[in-house]
Amino acid sequence: MHLGNGIICPVTGIPMLIAAGAAAFYAYKKAKKEFSKDKIIPAVTLTGLVFALQMINFAIPSTGSSGHIVGAILLSALLGPYAAFLAMCSILLVQSVFFADGGLLALGCNIFNMGFLACFTAYPIIFKPLEKADKPILAAILASVAALELGAFAVVIEGALSGSITLASIANFTGLMMAIHLPIGTIEGLVTAFIAFIAKSADTKKLSYSFAGISVLVAAFISQYASQKPDGLEWSLLNISDSVIAQTQWQLFNIAEAIQTKTALLIQIPSAAANIAGLSILILAMYIICKNLCSNTVKEDAK
Repeated sequence: MHLGNGIICPVTGIPMLIAAGAAAFYAYKKAKKEFSKDKIIPAVTLTGLVFALQMINFAIPSTGSSGHIVGAILLSALLGPYAAFLAMCSILLVQSVFFADGGLLALGCNIFNMGFLACFTAYPIIFKPLEKADKPILAAILASVAALELGAFAVVIEGALSGSITLASIANFTGLMMAIHLPIGTIEGLVTAFIAFIAKSADTKKLSYSFAGISVLVAAFISQYASQKPDGLEWSLLNISDSVIAQTQWQLFNIAEAIQTKTALLIQIPSAAANIAGLSILILAMYIICKNLCSNTVKEDAK
C-alpha cells in the first residue's frame, strides 16, 4: 500500500506530511509518559520483526496479486498505540529513504494510511474492546481488516484529491482496493493473533531474542522467496491504468525523485545484504527513539 511520488501531488502530499509530523510529535509526547527502560529491547526487536515481515509478499489466489502484512495492529497490541505509531513512522521512513519503497512526497499519506488509521482508529475502537471482552483472535482479525480497509479507502481519497485517479474511475478503484485488501487483512489478523498470543505468555527476554533471530532469518533468506506479483495497490492501479494520471509535472516531484535516487543506496546492492542493512538502520533508529522515550525514567532511576 506504499504510495509513490507519481500518485500524490504536492497539494495533497505536503499537508499530509505536516499532519504526520504533528501526529508523531503527539505520539512521542504521550509515549514518553508511559514508556520504561525495560520496554526498549522488546520494542526494538518487535519493530525489526514487523519490518522484516513486510518483506514477505504472499500471493492472493486467483487474483494475480500479492500482499504483505503491515503490522501496526500487532505493534499497538504489544507496545501501545503511541510507541507503535512511532515504530511505523520509523519503518516507513527507512523504506522510503533507503529503498525508495514509497515516495518521499507521499510519506505523510503512507504514515496516515498504514500507521495512524491502525494505531489511533482500528486499535482503540475495535481491538481494545474485543480484547477486554476476552476475544483476542476476533480482535486481531477485525482490527487488522478494518485497518487495511480504512487505509485502502484513504488511498482512493488521496489519489482523487491529487488528480491521479479520475472521477470516472473512483468507484471502480475503490471496489478493487477494498476487495483485494480484505484477504490481506484477514491473513494479517491471523498472524497478529498468533504472534500476540505467544508474546503475552512468553518470557520477554527470550521473546526479544526470538524476534531478533527471526527478523534476520526473514530479511536474509525467506524474503528471497517472496511473491513477485504486484501488491494490492499496484494490482488495483494496473486494472485502471487507462484512468491513472501520473502527477509528474510538479517541480516537487522532480526534487523528491532526485533525493530518493541519491538516498536509496540499498537498492543498488544484493537484496539480502540490502535487507540486513535496512534492518540494522531501523534497529538503530528505533533504539535511539526508545532511549529518548524513557530518558526521564532513566534519570529518576539513577537518582
